[in-house]
Amino acid sequence: MKNKQILLAARPQGAVTEANFRLLENEIPQAADGEFVVRNHFLSLDPYMRGRMDDSKSYAASAMVGEVMVGTAVGEVIESKHAKFKAGEFVETRTGWQLYGKSNGGGTRRLDPNFVPLSAYLGAVGMPGVTAWIGLNEHGKPKAGETVVVSAASGAVGGTVGQLAKLKGCRAVGVAGGKAKCDYVVNELGFDACVDYKAGNLDADLKAACPSGVDVYFDNVGGPVLNAALGHMNAFSRIVLCGQISGYDDPDALAVKNFRAFLVNRINLRGFICSDHLELWKPALAELGQLVHDGKIKYRESIAEGLENAPQAFIGLLKGKNFGKQLVNLV
Repeated sequence: MKNKQILLAARPQGAVTEANFRLLENEIPQAADGEFVVRNHFLSLDPYMRGRMDDSKSYAASAMVGEVMVGTAVGEVIESKHAKFKAGEFVETRTGWQLYGKSNGGGTRRLDPNFVPLSAYLGAVGMPGVTAWIGLNEHGKPKAGETVVVSAASGAVGGTVGQLAKLKGCRAVGVAGGKAKCDYVVNELGFDACVDYKAGNLDADLKAACPSGVDVYFDNVGGPVLNAALGHMNAFSRIVLCGQISGYDDPDALAVKNFRAFLVNRINLRGFICSDHLELWKPALAELGQLVHDGKIKYRESIAEGLENAPQAFIGLLKGKNFGKQLVNLV
């Protein structure tokens, strides 16, 4: 038995390519005192990883060239010399893109795969779900009867945002790419409407979907969708800036073309990172776990098979090819 790892081979120059990664095979790590070894079952692929590949100032340290690509995984403890973790337990760790990881317990979360499926702890009951919960509740502050619009609505964060908004009595409107994703957002997730930004009528379709204007816009993409939303914001509305995936490979795509709207409508724009609110993770995860367990929050997953396919799946994620939460099955 060998461990497999994917390393960051080189920093991207523009769009990410498979040449930015390298597959390495080596020995399975061994636990020292105070450590445990986990056999990862699922690896999470997330847009934030694109920023970590660059060597530029950000809210988190850059991934290092030649080291295992950063990321979160869920799996089973197979060896433990740690007082608080036992072999056979399921955990979430930040061991990165590899089959086997070693941890001293820092940043580790115990999981119950009998409560919700193991993979859900990387999606709706994990960082993406917490991001949705914190962004909407703490910064969007929606009130019953208001209209909440969210971009990338079929994704792990956006899908959760809309469902939480519905539970609060809001009108939930999604923006997604393609009829299939929009149909899923409305028919499966329960949004009131979904606008297909690929249909070529973004501004008019968004206006039709939001007859009373927009009170909260939860932005995951930036670019043209943000510019369209700015034209429909109500007075004293809120924009929650979570991500800007449309410009991760091309920063020029993020130009704001209607900046005057912030003044005219006294819009409150708030960028946030979920790790700034660690005190909220416990209540957020408790609520999200119960909602998923009870079937009140639904989710969808795109699953690539095998660690060697993680780079291709990640590149597809950045281009919007995934449908729901992007995972890699490692077993």
